[in-house]
Amino acid sequence: MRSRLTSYLTKLFAGDLAAFGGPATDDAVAGHIRAEQMSLVLGYSVGIMLANACNAAVLAIALWDSPDWKFAVVWAIAVAGAAILFGVQSHSARRITKPQFVSRRAMHRLVRNAFILGSAWGIVPVAFFANASTGGQLVITCLCAGMLAGGAFAFATIPIAAIAFTTPLFLGIGICLGSGGDPAYLLMAVLVVVYGGVLLRGVFVNSFTFIRRIMQQLEAERSVRQDPLTHLPNRFAFNETLDAALKRLALSGEEFAVLLLDLDRFKEVNDKFGHPAGDEFLVQVASRLQRCTRAAEHVARIGGDEFALVMANLTRAEDALEIAERFVAAFAEPFLIEGREIIGGTSVGIVLAPRDGDTQLNLLKHADAALYRAKKAEPGTICFFEAADDKSARDRKALQADLELAVARDELFLVFQPFLNLRENRITGFEALLRWMHPVRGLVPPSEFIPIAEETGLIHEIGEWVIRRACATLAEWPVDIRVAVNFSAAQFHNTGILQAIVQALAEANVAPHRLEIEITESMLLSKYGSASSILNALLQLGITVALDDFGTGFSSLTYLRKLPFSRIKIDQSFISDMLAQPDCAAIVKSVIALARDLNIGVVAEGVETVDQLEYLRQTNCDEVQGYLISRPASAEQILALLDPKKQRATYAA
Repeated sequence: MRSRLTSYLTKLFAGDLAAFGGPATDDAVAGHIRAEQMSLVLGYSVGIMLANACNAAVLAIALWDSPDWKFAVVWAIAVAGAAILFGVQSHSARRITKPQFVSRRAMHRLVRNAFILGSAWGIVPVAFFANASTGGQLVITCLCAGMLAGGAFAFATIPIAAIAFTTPLFLGIGICLGSGGDPAYLLMAVLVVVYGGVLLRGVFVNSFTFIRRIMQQLEAERSVRQDPLTHLPNRFAFNETLDAALKRLALSGEEFAVLLLDLDRFKEVNDKFGHPAGDEFLVQVASRLQRCTRAAEHVARIGGDEFALVMANLTRAEDALEIAERFVAAFAEPFLIEGREIIGGTSVGIVLAPRDGDTQLNLLKHADAALYRAKKAEPGTICFFEAADDKSARDRKALQADLELAVARDELFLVFQPFLNLRENRITGFEALLRWMHPVRGLVPPSEFIPIAEETGLIHEIGEWVIRRACATLAEWPVDIRVAVNFSAAQFHNTGILQAIVQALAEANVAPHRLEIEITESMLLSKYGSASSILNALLQLGITVALDDFGTGFSSLTYLRKLPFSRIKIDQSFISDMLAQPDCAAIVKSVIALARDLNIGVVAEGVETVDQLEYLRQTNCDEVQGYLISRPASAEQILALLDPKKQRATYAA
């Protein structure tokens, strides 16, 4: 019972209209409504406080000939001074960006101040009316009536504040009228009661209308500023919050932090369990992250699996680190999705303003650089921005700019690694591998530039160049030789990829069956839903498709059944350990037997020893690839490898 009463009183003095039977709101909405109410009060406060100071001066002048003039002057100086001080503070507060959230405690202070000011004016009729002249009594009557109306107007959206302000005035007027003994005073008392009732009713009507309007406005804004899946603020809302924090920094020096989060295993969840499970995973992640923050702060979802937080009013860097550690700890417990336990994780990059930047561009760039370093470390890493991050980001940006020109400058080239057919002891094809010879950096590893190409969309232009160059090279080789080209998952977002392949084959006058597209299992299961339709179109053209890195994905057998692959490539991790670990040997044998039953060719990757080669011969593997056969070679070196006499002498058992 006591807790209910405490809760009710807390809501009542926080201006929550639910205490008066109004619409119930959650803490976030209530805080936003309080911010709007406070903003209106601050908007009126300068004028109202000026009016208070003027009224106090008028009262002192009107009572100059009264026996109570000394008390009146002291009272007027105190009220006028307090009003001017509060007016100056309100004006300064208005210059700062309007807050998006106001706490209950702040509203409690407003109600308290309203009561103190109302009490100051409630003293006037009790203390000064009886000894005042007729003119002085008229001035007191007018001032009290004006203050009642002014208070009701100032707190028209906050009934409890209006009540707190007007109640002492009504009591003071009531005491004054009750002690007069004149029947006319009784009539005046009735008028005051009616007047007060009309005022308060108007306050309640106006406040209920105001609250409903704000709630409708919030609902409309929510559709623009809210992520539809997680119901968190979206990138647009996050940018607004960041802009507001930057304005407060410029005006008042209020420091803040920006935390950027990226989920460590989201792609695995999507790949393994599908998009519905991935969506549910994000919803649960959002709920956990939001519970880690302060009431006035909201985690935003700014990308697929990226979240961000603006941590306002930062006093020390350790506070940001504490929140980041809470984020990481939120993933300690598994997520229960569709009856399965899923392990998640997040990495966090942190920037501090103004230390790490004072513009949105710099802060987000530096936060992204800190996050990139955290992602390169182990899952669950938290990194503050460092100067070295900026250099790394600039290097990455420079590499991106150079990559944009690499095709035009003819800096990209292909090397080819052969497939050896074990039954015929001859080379039957080559895998085309992309390389980049940078004019300054030298040979740039694909592991460095391919991710940049995928992130920026350059992979589409580069991928088409690879197809054209591979087909043109293939045209110079014997007709029984094929070339395999690796496809990135991002390339399946390119609606023109089919046309580019057809055009490349036509220009080189190469039969479609001589071109093979290699894809990975994770690519089939990735977010690019068009993968299956494009693969089927490729197969209809007569192009062969190979499933690369077989055995490292999640749904190999499912996709072997769904799509008619020409070949599967056993991942080199199994080949390297198959002679030492029985389980790897069993997997290799099982895959070869399965492929034979499904009439699918098998290529073993990463063959580096004669013993491995002999073992694969005995298990009836179709083709092998690896350094034992040949390292990747240039197109000019390929013709020597294709000499039938040399092949028989080199690869005979």
